[in-house]
Amino acid sequence: MKAGRARLVAGNWKMHGSLAANQRLLVALKGSLKPVSGLDYAICAPFPYLAQLSDTLAGSGIVWGAQTISEHDVGAYTGEVSGPMIREFGCRYAIVGHSERRQLYGEGDAAVAAKFMAAQRNGLTPILCVGETLEQRERGDTEAVVGRQLDAVLNLAGVAALRSAVLAYEPVWAIGTGKTASAAQAQAVHQFLRERVAKQDGEIAAGLTLLYGGSVKPGNAVELFAQPDVDGGLIGGAALVAEDFVAICKAAESLA
Repeated sequence: MKAGRARLVAGNWKMHGSLAANQRLLVALKGSLKPVSGLDYAICAPFPYLAQLSDTLAGSGIVWGAQTISEHDVGAYTGEVSGPMIREFGCRYAIVGHSERRQLYGEGDAAVAAKFMAAQRNGLTPILCVGETLEQRERGDTEAVVGRQLDAVLNLAGVAALRSAVLAYEPVWAIGTGKTASAAQAQAVHQFLRERVAKQDGEIAAGLTLLYGGSVKPGNAVELFAQPDVDGGLIGGAALVAEDFVAICKAAESLA
């Protein structure tokens, strides 16, 4: 294991699923994935399916989480789902700042930082997503963009908050497009992010779990996860296919 850091492979189902299809997938995952020291497997599902995950995965060694969270804990916020509600279903994780939330629903850096705080306030581990668009990468702005997104959280929560958080780099241009950052490209951004945290606290930076998300597949998982600063993956489409998700988890196992 890299410098004592934990590994994590988290599946993000996005807006997919049905009770029947979920059950088939979850049963297949339970039968194939066994607990491994220093490695977590997680499924982040739409809110209506959190009860199903809680019922089906309890005691399995697979944990679960939500795909977003309200920055508010209670109140007149119709349609929102709060941290206390999510915790009642046994969730461990909450994704905050996913590129689709930023792009499609206008969640800016300040809103993402507030959601990060809400997750931690309610005993959840936030998976903080950062990443650049293709246009931003081609302009050479990758580090400026992901640095700004990370700084919004550091400025609000403080670097100590990263002791109980996960950071995920998801290049927007590689999500659902079939394109994948090369292992070297992924490593370069992960190294930049870790070094940025290290400027405030080297110990926290060394222990921070950093995930890559962007068209991770069984065929490229080992190469990506073998990079010095890549500790696992935030998996989209492949998390909906039991064989693919298991193969990606096994790639992480082989490096643990």
